Amino acid sequence: MALSVFARDSGVETLGYVLTGNLVLSIMFGNQNNVQSHVGYIRFQGMLDYFASLPVRKQTLVLAILCAFLLLSLPSLVATILFGAWLLDIPIRLSPLIMLVVPLSALPMAGLGALIGAIARTPEEGGAISLVVSLVMLGIGPVVAPPERLPAVLLTLGKFSPATYAASALRQVLLGPVTGQILWDFVALSGFTCLAFWLIGRKMDWRNQ
Repeated sequence: MALSVFARDSGVETLGYVLTGNLVLSIMFGNQNNVQSHVGYIRFQGMLDYFASLPVRKQTLVLAILCAFLLLSLPSLVATILFGAWLLDIPIRLSPLIMLVVPLSALPMAGLGALIGAIARTPEEGGAISLVVSLVMLGIGPVVAPPERLPAVLLTLGKFSPATYAASALRQVLLGPVTGQILWDFVALSGFTCLAFWLIGRKMDWRNQ
C-alpha cells in the first residue's frame, strides 16, 4: 500500500512492478528468512546431529524445510495477489506457468538462507545477515521499480541477483504476456539454485562446532 502511494501516477507498468516486487519479497525473502531461522535453530539446538545419523542428504533436508514454509506462505501469497490487483487496479492474466515459477523462485534464496543459518555464529547474526541480503537484492535490479527508474550500475548488479529473474518471470505469468524471456529467467533461477545447493553440500556442517 505504501509503495502504491508513490507509484499511483506512474502508470500501469510501474504498478505492476510494485505488485510483483511484493510477491518476490514474500516468495523469495520471506522463505529465505524462515529457512535461515529454522536451520539456525536446529543447529544451535544440536538437532543436526540427529539428521547426520540418518541416510539424508543436506540438500534434501533444506528442500523439505522450504516445502513446509512454502506451503504455509501460499495463503498470504494468494491474498497479496488478489488484494494487490484490486488496490492497484491491475488486470491479472494468470498463466499456468505460475505453478513452476513460484517454487523455482523460492529455491535459490532458500538455499542461501540455509547457508546463512549454517555458518552464522549466533541466531542474531544470522537474522541480521539475512535481512541485509534481502534489502540489497530488493534494491538492485528491476524488482520493485522499472529499469528506466534505476541507475545503470544497479541494473548491471541486478543481473547477478536471482530476484531480478524471479520478478521478471512473475510479471509475465501474472500480468502477461509470456515471452521468450521467461526461458532465460528459468535458466538463471535454475543456475542460482544449483549453485546454492552445491554450496550447501560443501559448506553446511551436520555438527555444530
